Amino acid sequence: MRVYFTAMDEKDTAAGETLLPAPNTKRWVARRKAVIVNAVRNGALTLDEACRRYQLSTEEFHSWQKAIEAHGVAGLRVTRLQIYRDAPPTRSVKRF
Repeated sequence: MRVYFTAMDEKDTAAGETLLPAPNTKRWVARRKAVIVNAVRNGALTLDEACRRYQLSTEEFHSWQKAIEAHGVAGLRVTRLQIYRDAPPTRSVKRF
């Protein structure tokens, strides 16, 4: 099953919609994490659906969400986690 949702700042298809990562994704790059967080924010997936589909804990999903809110997509990079973990937020994000 392919699920699409409209999102900004992602690689878009011709229809202006972004394809969600495959459920069996093993390599979680920052961009894929951001797509999942945006899908939940936009209502394309519920938190429960996202966690079940991608075998995530709610804590892991919420850590992705907090990283985006504090540091943008760059905050999701594994190599940057230690730097961002102790740093104050660098951006202000409007909460929905």
